[in-house]
Amino acid sequence: MDFLGTLKREFSFVRGNYAVLLTSWIIVDFASELPAAYFSLYVLGLGATETILGVVGLSQFLALASLQFPGGYLADKYGRKWLISTMTFGVALSFILYAIAPSWPVVLIGVVLMSIFNSVYQPALTAMVSDSLPPERRGMGFSITMLISSASTTPSPVVAALLRARFGLIDGMRIAYGIVVVLFLFAAFFRFFFLKETIVNASKPSLKEILQSYPTALRKSVSVWKELPRSLVYLFLSFSVMIIGFSSTFLLTAVYATKVLLIDEVVWALVVAAIPVTTIILAIPVGKLVDKIKRKIPILASILMFGLSMWLFVYGDLERVIASLILLGTGQVMLMASFQALQTDLTPKEQRGKVSGFINFVTFIIMAAGSFVGGYLYEHVSPQAPFLIATATVLPAFALTLLLVREPERREE
Repeated sequence: MDFLGTLKREFSFVRGNYAVLLTSWIIVDFASELPAAYFSLYVLGLGATETILGVVGLSQFLALASLQFPGGYLADKYGRKWLISTMTFGVALSFILYAIAPSWPVVLIGVVLMSIFNSVYQPALTAMVSDSLPPERRGMGFSITMLISSASTTPSPVVAALLRARFGLIDGMRIAYGIVVVLFLFAAFFRFFFLKETIVNASKPSLKEILQSYPTALRKSVSVWKELPRSLVYLFLSFSVMIIGFSSTFLLTAVYATKVLLIDEVVWALVVAAIPVTTIILAIPVGKLVDKIKRKIPILASILMFGLSMWLFVYGDLERVIASLILLGTGQVMLMASFQALQTDLTPKEQRGKVSGFINFVTFIIMAAGSFVGGYLYEHVSPQAPFLIATATVLPAFALTLLLVREPERREE
């Protein structure tokens, strides 16, 4: 009975909007990861080259960046719920183009549309999660988010491998994207009916207001940084440095593993499951750790893990690749739980949408450039080049965090 009581107290904050979002993430994360292991190979199979794959990444992240500013501004001014629910419908419908694409340009159009819809509602989603978590449970809350998403995505590579083995790469991916459309539509309806608005007096803007909001949103999203602690600026700079390197490998891991390291395509999908399995095992312990110690310590540890992971991968065999992905999963859990918790600690509630929008915008611009450069370097210089660049960015990111990031004496509510 004492155990049940302790368990109930530990997870008493999992209710309301936070519980609704966790439930919907189970659905959308399974759907998103189902075709993810083979996305790059699918695009290559539709006639693309590695450089074109870089262009797809460039387009995806530019589209993701495009509406982050108005997304954050609208989330703070008009509310979170309507953005989250309506844009989820848009994401669902955009995946139809992935499924029916006769060639890579049609996939590119689907990628851009999906990314635009995501761009609008991501700041609202981040802000709603932050609004729903008490300060003393933020590390645990963000870790549970990763735990739920990893638990739901763990079967995805297995299903993807079965589809690949039974129907081949192209037809298997078309079936996978059909499943994605259905599941995203279900999640959109679920969010529409069960989420509750967290902004008082929130109202729905007109399309004209949304378009007119961009200059104001841009100005306010930039100017808000004058009011924020310097540590948040340095934290974001450190994160950006790492993104510069790792974005260059984003769409190339499957290509490198199957074409250079010669790992079988079906086996590759199963190997990728090491990341969510690692997250499932570590999410709760890491979340509790982040709430008990300084947030900066797990951030520093995760940066080093990312560097070691890339080094093992680029010079790997099957065993080293598995070890690399386990390290990558561990680093992701530690970084996301501690980074998001510290970002929330440093950001007032009424500014979180704008701050998330700005961070997402800059991050996606960096990832857009990194994806293109990575694809070009892979095809025209060396397949190893993007991964070595990712390894090299670890040292400056570590130094920035260690020397300049300070945790607040009082965490924002």
